[in-house]
Amino acid sequence: MKKSQVVLVALVALSLWLAVAPVFAQQIQGLARASQRQVVTQTIGVTEVTIVYHRPLVNGRAIWGGLVPYDTIWRAGANENTTISFSDPVKIEGQDLAAGTYGLHTLPGKDEWQIIFSTNHTSWGSFSYDQAEDALRVTVTPQKAPFQEVLQYRFDHLTSDGGVIVLHWEELEVPFEIEVDTQSLSLAKIRRDLRSLPGFSWQGWNSAAAYCAQNNIDHEEALQWIDRALSMEENFANLRVKSQLLEQMGKTDEALELAEKSVELANEQQTNFLGYQFMGRGDVDKAIEIFAKNTRDHPESWNVWDSLGEAQVNKDMTAEAIANYKKALEIAPENQHARIQQILAGLESH
Repeated sequence: MKKSQVVLVALVALSLWLAVAPVFAQQIQGLARASQRQVVTQTIGVTEVTIVYHRPLVNGRAIWGGLVPYDTIWRAGANENTTISFSDPVKIEGQDLAAGTYGLHTLPGKDEWQIIFSTNHTSWGSFSYDQAEDALRVTVTPQKAPFQEVLQYRFDHLTSDGGVIVLHWEELEVPFEIEVDTQSLSLAKIRRDLRSLPGFSWQGWNSAAAYCAQNNIDHEEALQWIDRALSMEENFANLRVKSQLLEQMGKTDEALELAEKSVELANEQQTNFLGYQFMGRGDVDKAIEIFAKNTRDHPESWNVWDSLGEAQVNKDMTAEAIANYKKALEIAPENQHARIQQILAGLESH
């Protein structure tokens, strides 16, 4: 074969290799890995936290001080960067961290670890880690734990305002605390939403004010919201929320006046709910008054007689309670008979 032909064959072979090389690379990337990928997401309040990592196995190896050396930056997983994302600003071990995605690295030690949040989250492992890219470092204490073959991240001790993120592998757990300001974030979301479609209905303004009443916060602004709802429609729901806000602000007389007014606008279910609210607060007399009104307005409903009887039992009005439970039994559905009969048997045995 002539030299020119050899060169031509070589060039053809090279061009074929270059054509298929991306395919081979893609196939290699698609192969199963020993350390498999895991995504764990947790919502804390209104904040979403997501950890993406690869899960190495112990596989009989010495991990701490062995496979993972002490006092050396470790990727907190396997393969690419372990990443952690926060949809809102958070506090980690009491220190502020902005919303965003971070490369999660660690500096393991025998007695303490550093958890590192790096602004670089697209690298492979910790090989190109640069301390200058740190967004935050916190120091935590590792803890002895039951054996865990496969590296795991989990969320413990969750509340609406925080929790604990735990790295667990071999016989070690490394916890670090996360906090979110759920109330402030929720209020900010409410204010945004009220400038959109929810702001065109009384229900939107009502739910905004009700959130504040439920959490006993931001009363002045909540009063403005519920007054906006009332300007659109005066109904039981709006009056009850405003009454609750006024009561929390110590304006008891105004609160009671609105509570009384709300009863006049309430349907059977709302009236019953209101009666149980008063009974739950220990005002049984007011509860009986409300339940009695419900029996006058809805005498065909077994449930109103049942509720009135329950309130009268709490007031030691046994004879009256028996009479009302018997009325309830006469019109109640069959699936309620056994319960009501059991209550009556108990009352009549005294």
